[in-house]
Amino acid sequence: MPAKTGAEYKERIRKAKNNIYIDGERVEDPCTHPSFKNVIHSMANLYDLQYEQPEKMLYTSPTTGNKVGMTFLRPETIEDLVKRREAIQIWSRTSGGMLGRSPDYLNSEVMAMGCASDLFGEDDPMFAENAKNYYEYARENDISLTHTLIHPQVNREKAQHEQKDANVSLHLVEKNADGIIVEGARLLATQGGITDEILVFPSTVKKAGELDDIYSLAFVVPNNTPGLKYISRESFDYGKSEWDHPMSSRFEEGDAIVYFDNVFVPWEKVFVCGNSSICNRTFLETNAVVHMSHQVVAKNVVKTEFMLGIILNLMESIGIDKFQHVQDKATEVMLILETMKSHLYRAEQNAKLDKWGTMTPDFEALNAARNWYPRVYPRVVEILRILGASGLMGIPSEADFSDEELGPIVNKALQSKNLEGHDRVKLFRLAWDVTMSAFGSRQLHYEYYFFGDPIKMGMTYYEQYDKEPSKKYVQDFLNQVKSKKPTKPSISSL
Repeated sequence: MPAKTGAEYKERIRKAKNNIYIDGERVEDPCTHPSFKNVIHSMANLYDLQYEQPEKMLYTSPTTGNKVGMTFLRPETIEDLVKRREAIQIWSRTSGGMLGRSPDYLNSEVMAMGCASDLFGEDDPMFAENAKNYYEYARENDISLTHTLIHPQVNREKAQHEQKDANVSLHLVEKNADGIIVEGARLLATQGGITDEILVFPSTVKKAGELDDIYSLAFVVPNNTPGLKYISRESFDYGKSEWDHPMSSRFEEGDAIVYFDNVFVPWEKVFVCGNSSICNRTFLETNAVVHMSHQVVAKNVVKTEFMLGIILNLMESIGIDKFQHVQDKATEVMLILETMKSHLYRAEQNAKLDKWGTMTPDFEALNAARNWYPRVYPRVVEILRILGASGLMGIPSEADFSDEELGPIVNKALQSKNLEGHDRVKLFRLAWDVTMSAFGSRQLHYEYYFFGDPIKMGMTYYEQYDKEPSKKYVQDFLNQVKSKKPTKPSISSL
């Protein structure tokens, strides 16, 4: 079947009856539930965009001839990489880069996994075939995915098999002729339950040993699989209007604990079963981390553009755009944006075919960007908060402006250099929602920990970085410096 529409996406979610819980209650229909309906509508808009801009968002399937989503495309040329990135950024611009788990993120992983399926075949050729087949299935059916990577934070000092209760984390219970039985908890499924299926994969950072083989799993199942439960955190969509909460009323994705209560996974949906070595190597050796990083950096370019746009509009609205320290802060964000764009350009233009024939971006550029952005995004947020100052607190609601008595008062009192009070507050409410609201705080936390603990990420980056050329450069330079060797003192001088 071809790429799905927004209506088809909603209908799938409605019919699936996924096991979602929030505030202690089971959700009957996410499409009408106040905690999920708005983000579902935003997701539906993404799928409709595929048909509004088919030349950018769709391509012809190599196996069925149907029009399928561009973000599933296996790139074979640099031009293909650019096409994928353009589609990613079209989706990203609908939310200012704040819909972090839009479908393209995991579409990138599925594509890379399917094209480099040989790795999974090290354990059993069946697993390689499964990975390849799942890529085609997901592409041809436009499957939307959530995923889970990490174990619950019980005792970080110990490996999973050393935990006081070793059954807390998701683990293998049984193998049989038809598949496997798994049980336990995993964190932290963004958009849990409002997608078609869930990918269970190992952490990109936390490595496992052979004693943790029962926790070393990779598989995919539909979200309505019996025994699969999503326990959602409190929603940051408080049911306010889009004017009052322009971001959280539309793009609050939600995050969930995932519990597998003796869940059956058929063999054809299993990619890794009890092999810590393959799990540890999955993301790097399939280049999934490279293609996922390409999506993330493309998204973060848009996110930085969006934040810069808010900053510049805010500066002009209240007449602070000529002050030296204000311009310097805006310049800081401009430099971050242009640096991210340069990383992205280098990654694409230096791309090379991998051993499976997939055009793969330059990971050095992407790896630098994905390690750097969590360190600078908090500064972007801080700059917006500093420039907004008390104006981010003095923001009446839409109801105040609609009131016959209060409306004229707040419209006059909150006017700015070039905006009426109504439009000035609308801008400042956007600035507040991306920085100081529950939604904005979650965005800050989300970016900081996107790929894992930034310190751990930095240590890994340091260990893997090729340090020898820089060291040798300095050593060669010192060897060229002319100097007299110190002479030994004579005996008579002692």
